[in-house]
Amino acid sequence: MSRPDLATDVFEAHRPRLARLAYRMLGSLAEAEDVVQDTWLRWSRVDPAEIREPAAWLTRTTTRLALDLLKSARARRETYVGSWLPEPLITGPEADAEAFADDLTLSLMTAMERLSPLERAAFLLHDVFDVGFDEVAATLERDPVSVRQLASRARRHIQAARPRYAVEREEGERLARAFFEASRTGDLTALSVLVAEGVTLKSDGGGKVIAFYNAIHGAPKLLRLCAGLHRKYGSHAHEFIRPVWIDGLPGYISRERGGILQTTALAIEDGRIVDIFITRNPDKLARIAALLDLPGRETAN
Repeated sequence: MSRPDLATDVFEAHRPRLARLAYRMLGSLAEAEDVVQDTWLRWSRVDPAEIREPAAWLTRTTTRLALDLLKSARARRETYVGSWLPEPLITGPEADAEAFADDLTLSLMTAMERLSPLERAAFLLHDVFDVGFDEVAATLERDPVSVRQLASRARRHIQAARPRYAVEREEGERLARAFFEASRTGDLTALSVLVAEGVTLKSDGGGKVIAFYNAIHGAPKLLRLCAGLHRKYGSHAHEFIRPVWIDGLPGYISRERGGILQTTALAIEDGRIVDIFITRNPDKLARIAALLDLPGRETAN
């Protein structure tokens, strides 16, 4: 096998893991692809036969590139219009779920936004990707004690967002469809049964389409919001397209007023919805529209 072929084969064997790491670091599939491509360019300039541990080299390079990009991305998010949510990642028969299979959910991805870049990297590398602390320390150019502290702080910060139990697919899809129907028809009785008292709703429009600027906290506020929207727009502005799983959470894709494409993901505990994540930013939904062969946004009304 020629040297270029060896380099390509080794890299392609690790590409899915690198893509998953970059996405978990950045919350953006497009930025993750850029990081993986930059990793490949650096890898193509070295002799793989001289690298004793290709997996470690590739993981280290991807992490450092993602860290550099994450620092600038966090600065951009400070001026982001409204709530920022990670780009929705469909897992299931429509997409390559195996490439992103892990125990992280959209809830955890959102919670990780509270972490510093180094805390996020230490947590992901050690707790999710099973990298030893000595290697994490070398990657982050910190001593192992500091890295252990970073990972420990990260765990404490996101502990509440860890799912206590997995939701069965049938139950998750049932609740997702029930939530859509109750929201569409303004059935406040059904909604009050579906959502937990402390439910939170976050909506990401990115300033491109209408979305709730601030998070909605608590069942009473959510019910009043749904009642007001139903009085104003009625039941005909919503089209259920299909149920999907979005980064480990049950949810659905819908077409909303003005032809706006939307994903809704639901975090469920004890049979009730505790978090609702709505993505409407068309930039974050272009991949899903293409993957499922859906038309794009018709209007921005």
